[in-house]
Amino acid sequence: MDCAICRNPMITLELDNVETDYCLACRGIWLDSGELEQLLGDSGKAQEVLRSFQPAEGVQEKLRRCPICGKKMEKVLVGPESSSVLLDRCRKGHGLWFDRGELEAVLQMGRFDSQKKIPSFLGKMFNKPETNPNPTPS
Repeated sequence: MDCAICRNPMITLELDNVETDYCLACRGIWLDSGELEQLLGDSGKAQEVLRSFQPAEGVQEKLRRCPICGKKMEKVLVGPESSSVLLDRCRKGHGLWFDRGELEAVLQMGRFDSQKKIPSFLGKMFNKPETNPNPTPS
């Protein structure tokens, strides 16, 4: 799979049978709906998370293409208006793209999952404190 930003091939990191796609060049992270399902333990919760973010209006940032379907993704806002994070979400529900540092910011808000399954998993996968998504490749 190629990176949504720099188009470089991404590496796949796997832990507990869950794969996460990561770009070594720009440090972007792709979480697809299947990975969210596995992390949250429920396909309904994964789709709920994907639909919960509000579409951003009037954003000047270039639209990125979904690494799965190749279609332009939409910009969505996560979190309170004063400190929201702008993410890219596939319009077909394939997943979420996080630029460097965005996943950490969203996880620190506690908006992703109340049981903190995702921060715990990503902390283990990336060999860092629970909310730091910068991996140490093996």
